[in-house]
Amino acid sequence: MASVSINTVTKLLVDAGHACASYQHDALRNLCCRRLQLDEIWSFCLMKQKHVPQDKQGVFGYGDVWTWVAIDAETKLVPSWLVAARDGGCAKAFVEDLAGRLASRVQLTTDGLKVYVEAIDDAFGQEVDYAMLIKMYGNEGSNTQPETRYSPGECCGFRTETVAGNPDPDHISTSFAERQNLTMRMRMRRFTRLTNAFSKKVENLEHAVAVHFMHYNFVRRHMTLKTTPAIKAGVTDRLWTLEDMVRLIDGEIPN
Repeated sequence: MASVSINTVTKLLVDAGHACASYQHDALRNLCCRRLQLDEIWSFCLMKQKHVPQDKQGVFGYGDVWTWVAIDAETKLVPSWLVAARDGGCAKAFVEDLAGRLASRVQLTTDGLKVYVEAIDDAFGQEVDYAMLIKMYGNEGSNTQPETRYSPGECCGFRTETVAGNPDPDHISTSFAERQNLTMRMRMRRFTRLTNAFSKKVENLEHAVAVHFMHYNFVRRHMTLKTTPAIKAGVTDRLWTLEDMVRLIDGEIPN
């Protein structure tokens, strides 16, 4: 429609993804976050999990793919994310990366996914206040495949569980992480449900996520904050533009 080669567009995505991921990897350091919420969002690559052939079962990049995301409840900054499987090894890699970006003790809240417990213990030890928020749904135990659970059942209640330290009960929440999941589904077509908009290569999904978070953290004004999360968190003192993002592709770091 735009008389542009799809290969050219894809190469631009790859270049932009590498540039955005590299910049944020270096810039999002020594962060003074106080309360972080962690969650995972489901997508799929190439084909639904039920269609993955036997010889590709368990091969990352075929079927279910999860994006692990951490968000600061105060500044709304996303300091760390990981496109990976949903297992203990990936949980450890994600949490270790997050821990290495923080300057002080934090309070963490996750859902009830058990792999977080060991991952957070290994990465933070006793230097964390950690709680789980475990929600209970009316249809729990049925229709639980990720690709078919488009609308969770009615939430019958929740319970909190202190895992480490002394988390403030008033701030045990995953609301901002869940809202970030909605933002990702609305702003990245690859995450849109019930459409043919999915990634054929997991590497391209990783690049799209890196570009998304670069725009989210540095360019787009947050509606509640009236500024960008990066400014609010003290990572930068200026509002970035899309042109600044493009300059990153050529190795230029905007002043």
